[in-house]
Amino acid sequence: MAQAVAIKAQKRTTRGKGAARQLRAAGRVPAVIYGHGREPEALSLGASELERALIGIAAESTIIDLDVEGAPVKTLIREIQRHPYKPAILHVDFYEVHAGEKITVSVPIRIVGVPDGVRNQGGILDQVLREVEIEVLPSDIPERVDLDVTDLRIGDSRHIADLVIPNAEILEEADTTICVVVAPRVEEEPVVAAEAEVAEPELIRKLKPEGEEGEEAEAEGEEEEE
Repeated sequence: MAQAVAIKAQKRTTRGKGAARQLRAAGRVPAVIYGHGREPEALSLGASELERALIGIAAESTIIDLDVEGAPVKTLIREIQRHPYKPAILHVDFYEVHAGEKITVSVPIRIVGVPDGVRNQGGILDQVLREVEIEVLPSDIPERVDLDVTDLRIGDSRHIADLVIPNAEILEEADTTICVVVAPRVEEEPVVAAEAEVAEPELIRKLKPEGEEGEEAEAEGEEEEE
């Protein structure tokens, strides 16, 4: 099971873009909590505390013990809005969960081992799926799902059907590919066509008897005069 993370939150009564900007300027992050028929409740969190809590965890599959002014609530993060180019969190959505109610979460898939096709055949491991969606009780959410690929050779693959997740129902199609070992790409060297050396044709000029050129010029002049 993934280890729960604790974060303190405060209720807030102000809403809107202006209020959110003021919160961020004060080092806090606007948030909201909803779920189980409760009205969405506006909150704020300490920005630095939130950033520290999210280090090294899969946020969407980790139980967050949210302390709302002394009232503990178990939640999952449903959405984190981040600034497009600054390292800042703009908003967080929390979803309340109950211990005895199954929830749907996406859990990271961790590849274990180096495939035989990579070690001995020069192949490349291509991981096409990095998360798997499951239905599970909050107490049984795994931190990650390990997948052993040690015996894969070139052309071999692993699928959703190869995953084993205790106490959880996998919601993906069984034949969905997770990873495959492919042959190395061989780049063909460009073929440079040999340029045939073509000799320029030699200009052959027939030498005329001395004085002939002058006679031709005079004849042309006479024709023009006529």
